[in-house]
Amino acid sequence: MSRSQSINSLPHDISLKIASSLQVFDVCSLGSCSRFWRELCGSDCVWEALCKDRWPALDFDKDSSAYQDQNFQLDMDSNLKGWRELYINKHNETAEKADLVMNFVERALAFESIEVGHYLKALEFMKSMQFGFKDVEMFFLKPKLNVLFNLVGLHYCIIWLDVPSKYLTEALHSNEITKRQVCVQWWKLGRWFHGFRLRDELHSRNISLGDLAASNEEVLGVLHRGAIHEVLRVQISAVKPTSTSWSHQVAQSVNE
Repeated sequence: MSRSQSINSLPHDISLKIASSLQVFDVCSLGSCSRFWRELCGSDCVWEALCKDRWPALDFDKDSSAYQDQNFQLDMDSNLKGWRELYINKHNETAEKADLVMNFVERALAFESIEVGHYLKALEFMKSMQFGFKDVEMFFLKPKLNVLFNLVGLHYCIIWLDVPSKYLTEALHSNEITKRQVCVQWWKLGRWFHGFRLRDELHSRNISLGDLAASNEEVLGVLHRGAIHEVLRVQISAVKPTSTSWSHQVAQSVNE
């Protein structure tokens, strides 16, 4: 008996348990192995679990097999062929919403930084679209994206989804973006001193996404409040890699 035949001859309950323990990308990969796994990995019981795990806040009616939320209702019996198609439709819908948020942030970027007013609007935008934690993981916490997109997704999970720092840290680590850094600068109104107002104070913090996930209260407070009261302006940008200083380059060239 070949190896593929032995795998395909596993008892149905064990095969189903294996498929049901996987994430969506792994289910799709397993389904491409053979006709046996394609049929098993396309079954409703596997994709129903994936749907409910991906979007736990949605109302899934077990009796009518319908998906409902405030703005959208889809009868699976008349418009879909099963939970797999439901997952695909909902995923594509969420991907389009993620593109809208990213386009908004991209347009708001000026000189590689974003003002806090636009930053907070992006968070409100995400809230109105009802992104879940797994949606943020899938679309915003990716290493190839500008770190400001990572920051928007991370901050959204902190303030709107109230995701525990443990899970945020795990998500950052799995996507290898824990050490990516952002620079948050804010200008505070100058203090009064003997009847004169001193110059406005500039505060600047370079902080990693990992430290933010661990709840850095100072920076998160500035980002959440924005430009109010004594804070005149808040600007967020990516931390650029430190380049070798000019004097060090000169010394190096002399030594050579």
